[in-house]
Amino acid sequence: MPVHMMAGWYDIFLPWQLRDYRTLREHGQRPFLTIGPWSHTSPELSLFSHAEVIPWLRAVVRGEVEQYRPAPVRVFVTGVNEWRELSDWPPPGARAQRFHLQPVRGLAPDLPVASEPDHYRYDPADPTPSVAGPLLMGKAQPTDNRALETRADVLTYTSTLLEQDLEVIGPVQADLFVQSSQEHTDFFVRLCDVDQKGISINVCDALLRVTPGNPARSPDGTLHLTFDLWPTAHRFRAGHRLRVQVSSGAHPRYARNPGSGEPLGTATKLLVANQSIYHDPNHPSALILSVIS
Repeated sequence: MPVHMMAGWYDIFLPWQLRDYRTLREHGQRPFLTIGPWSHTSPELSLFSHAEVIPWLRAVVRGEVEQYRPAPVRVFVTGVNEWRELSDWPPPGARAQRFHLQPVRGLAPDLPVASEPDHYRYDPADPTPSVAGPLLMGKAQPTDNRALETRADVLTYTSTLLEQDLEVIGPVQADLFVQSSQEHTDFFVRLCDVDQKGISINVCDALLRVTPGNPARSPDGTLHLTFDLWPTAHRFRAGHRLRVQVSSGAHPRYARNPGSGEPLGTATKLLVANQSIYHDPNHPSALILSVIS
């Protein structure tokens, strides 16, 4: 059965749509994929999908799918606001590049030097708020994160000014070494693009829920967390900076973690979590980006 997937960078279903795409490709199929700058309920998605899919259906009925468009994958690259044709997803030729958290809140490809961890306190009675991000409905489009980043329960790690454009197209993964005073807790990671005026715009993010024994604690007491953020296609312009946020919530987009292990909907006991984020040669916390040369 011919398939054409219409997806959005800020759609809550995007990672699972891309999993379906990969499954079809692994079984020898040639699905079409279009990803635009939309959330799940963006009016622009409905308008674009009709304009895009009707010619595709016409080509399917006539047996002329090969003439529909040369590239099966078409994605909108944010930051430069242009469409890009790709032969597959993830794009062939993308290389994984680690941007390590550094002392003094830096971010760089270099391994961090020996340093003490950073700390913050997450209080579920005053949960870290959500600022945009993929949703089923509501404000999902990217927005200015500067007010969020002033909170004491949000750590930020920022690169130096980019000397040339950096294009990130494909999966994004967090690789963190952390400690928590609670066995039940969350870690939220977000990638932002900071322009020359200091405006910090969210690109992609995700939250990981930690439970007792998952993941297992290392002998030194740290937890090694690896999890996928939403994929992206974004160009960081020369003169901009990359920024990584680390916190423990994005409420109410994600239900706050009470820290007590009680069911989220009925929890009455709220426990403060004291969190530590490591960045040293033995605990090289990083964000892993798919970089296009």
